[in-house]
Formats: sequence, structure tokens, C-alpha cells
Amino acid sequence: MEYVSSRNKNLRVSAAQAIATGISPDGGLYCPTSFPQLTHADFQTLLSLDYKGRAAFILGKYLTEFSAEELNDFAQKAYADEKFGGADTAPVVTLPDGRHVLELWHGPTCAFKDMALQMLPHLLTASLRKTGETRTCCILVATSGDTGKAALEGFADVPGTKIMVYYPVDGVSPMQKLQMVTQQGENVEVVAIEGNFDDAQSALKRIFTDKSVAQKLDENGMMFSSANSINWGRLAPQIAYYVSAYCDLLSSGRIKHGEKINICVPTGNFGNILAAYIAKQMGLPVNKLICASNANNVLTDFFKCGGVYNCDRPFYLTDSPSMDIKISSNLERLLFYVSGQNDVLVREMMDSLAKTGRYEIPAEMREKIAADFDAGWCDDKGTAETIRTLFEQQDYLSDTHTAVAFRVYEEYQKATGDTTPVVIASTASPFKFCKPVAAALGKQIETDGVGQLDALHALTGREIPKGLASLAGKQPRFDRVVPKEDILDTVDLLVNL
Repeated sequence: MEYVSSRNKNLRVSAAQAIATGISPDGGLYCPTSFPQLTHADFQTLLSLDYKGRAAFILGKYLTEFSAEELNDFAQKAYADEKFGGADTAPVVTLPDGRHVLELWHGPTCAFKDMALQMLPHLLTASLRKTGETRTCCILVATSGDTGKAALEGFADVPGTKIMVYYPVDGVSPMQKLQMVTQQGENVEVVAIEGNFDDAQSALKRIFTDKSVAQKLDENGMMFSSANSINWGRLAPQIAYYVSAYCDLLSSGRIKHGEKINICVPTGNFGNILAAYIAKQMGLPVNKLICASNANNVLTDFFKCGGVYNCDRPFYLTDSPSMDIKISSNLERLLFYVSGQNDVLVREMMDSLAKTGRYEIPAEMREKIAADFDAGWCDDKGTAETIRTLFEQQDYLSDTHTAVAFRVYEEYQKATGDTTPVVIASTASPFKFCKPVAAALGKQIETDGVGQLDALHALTGREIPKGLASLAGKQPRFDRVVPKEDILDTVDLLVNL
């Protein structure tokens, strides 16, 4: 399996090279040249495996220079029972009304990012060895909340690595911020920026492609990589949980073999739903992929309003902050595939986005996308109403992001009458967003500390996740705040870390 840049198909690398470097030198994203197909025999094998085995099996389809023994070892370590609260790593919960919820937040940081970022350190360090890289790997991460803590947790004190996370100072929940600024580890750094996630993400891409910065790191025996989903090693593990969810539904008799499902995903940077798209291209029986956005609904407009991607719009701070994004990086990979791997066209569109804040796709690409995708969005009022309704009518406590997906899917069903069984991706524990969840249930929480966990527990009777309860008594280590214009200067922090 080879990987090419979405902006230059002549740039061909191995999986290990793609994972080690994170992003192509031309700013493009590495993409597999084909999608391996899942056969009937593959599904029979997958049904016999637990989540760890399924993850290793799917990764083996893409990471062909990794042995099965390596991948199984990585999966056993990444998804160890003690990290995920048991062997059911990504459980599928069926509500009384028949909707299926894929809970992806049972890992150490209580967000779906753990599903990939517990695996990535194993893949990255192995990739560095396979490529003969001896420099220290400096990992840069932009986060809108959950990726930061999950990456810090995954890479803390991993030999041969350093990691620096940037988060918008006013754009994450109090619990997300507390998780990041109290992170332990000798190789970690956390920086708040006076800006939003898009500012941080754009700055990181400039850093990755800045030759003078790369030279400075090289002189100090260092190199860059990324833990954002622009890195194929971050995205590939996410394919596995959609395949695993289908297998769980099959084995429990909730669906029949070959029966199609819909998948609804709350997303901002498009990586999570792109993984579901890739699973469909591999042969997973999927009818529609429904992209759910909050008030920052640039993706909804793209899918529903003529294939124009336009970032020239207001930016909103919402109760679902991990989706407060206007530039969805992973959409570039979708464009690469639906254009027939037309790297020239993708490069032109990305140049247009950088220069004008917009691009438009041709009609034939719109038709291909419409065959697979639908979309919708939900504001904070609708999110709160959905949290309350789910709790009162389905006895299910949802976080703010998952509630967006529930609401968008309800609207999709009303508009289409589609009765296909649905899997809704639940991306975070409600305890990461105590204040808006409690407010939706009629209770105001005033504290920003761990006391908010006890308040939501008292209100709902739900158990506080261990990964959040363990924050009690921890003191903040990081308080640096920089203007977004000065992000490039913070690279020196890594050199001196």
C-alpha cells in the first residue's frame, strides 16, 4: 500500500513515512492510493474477534509494512481493558426507540480521540524506527478541546518524542481546559492562543511547511510530526470502530448480514466521518453518512447548498466547542477521492481556500458526494432540548456534541422518511461538558472546578468517569497565553523542552 499527497500524486511514500512526517511537504494530506475491500471471509473473521483484534485486522489492510504481530501487540496495549473500563472498548448501546449509539468515549480522557490517540504513539514510534529516523519527533497539535488532552495523554513521556498542544483560550470547556493544563510529563507543553481553532490549525500547517523552521529543528536533532487527523496514523484507527460497530450489531442480532445502516457523526474537522466514508468504500454496508454540525455550519452549507465551501462567515463559540471549526482539514481527502484522485484540482481548490476563503467543486463531484452524504446543523437551543428529551424519554445522558447528531438525524428522518437502522457516533462523556448538560436538565452549575462533576452526578445519578474524577487535587502546570500572530515563535519552547 502506497500513499500519495492529495496535492501531488508524484509524492509517493510508505505508510511508515506518511505516519512519521504527518503531512506532505507541499501541505497536502497523505492518502492511500486504493481502498482494500472487506470480503465475506473477512467479516466472518472480524465477527470472531474482540475490539483489539478487529482494530489490528483493519489496520493491517493499510499498514502493509507492519506485521500482524506488531499490530496485535499495539492494539493490546492501546486498548488495554484498564484504560477503557473493560473489554467492550467501543460499545453500541441501543435506546428504547431503536436507535443505536456507538459510544467512543470510554478511554482515559473520555473522548473519541482516545480511540486513535492511544494507538498513534505505537504507530509513530514504530514508523520512526522503520524509516531509520533517529531525530527526536516533535509533535504539534491544534485542538478545539478533546484532541489536545488525548494526544498529551498518549505521548506523555514516550521516549524520543516531545509534544506541544495549542488550544483557543476561550474556546474549550472548563473541564477540557483543566485536563490539558494539569497534564503530567517531562516532554509536554501546552499553550493557549488568543484566537480560535482555525487560527491554531492554520499556523501549524505553516510551521510544517516552513523550511527555515524545519532546518532549525534539524540542527537541534529534531523533526516535526502531527497528532491531528491530518496524520494518516491518527485517522486509520478510526475506521476500525465503524466496522466493529457493524459486527456488534450483527452478532447481537440487531441487524442482519448485509443490511445497510446509516451513520450520523457530529464533526468539525471532518476526520471522524471521513473514517466512516472509508469504511463504506471498503465494503461496509452503509446507506447514508449524515454530517452533523453546530452553528458553525460551513459543512452543512457545503453539502446542502451547491458544493461551495465558504469560510467567510461569523465564528461562534458554542456549547459543543470541539466542533467550533470553520476550516475542515480532512475534507481535502474526500475531495481527492471524489475527484478521481485529481491532485491538480485539489491543489487549486486548497489554494483558493487559502487566498479567498472559499472554493467550489464541479457538478460531477457534487453528485458523487450527494450519493453518500447528507448533512444538517443544530444550534445550542436545539442541543439543550435534545439532551433533555433523551434523558427524560430514553433514559440516556448525552453530551452536547452527541446531542447535535441526535437532533440532526431526527431532522433528516423527518425530511426523508428514511427508516434505515442508524448508528449515532457519541463522541464524548457528558461529564466533559457539565455546565451545558446540567443547564439543559434545568440545573445551573457555578463552579469551574471538579465540583461540577459532583453536581452533574447528583443531578443525573450517572457515574463520574475515572479519567475525570482523577483530576481532583491536581494543580495547573501551564498558563502561557500568546496572541495568534506569535504562534510561530513558540516553536522555541519545543527546542528547549
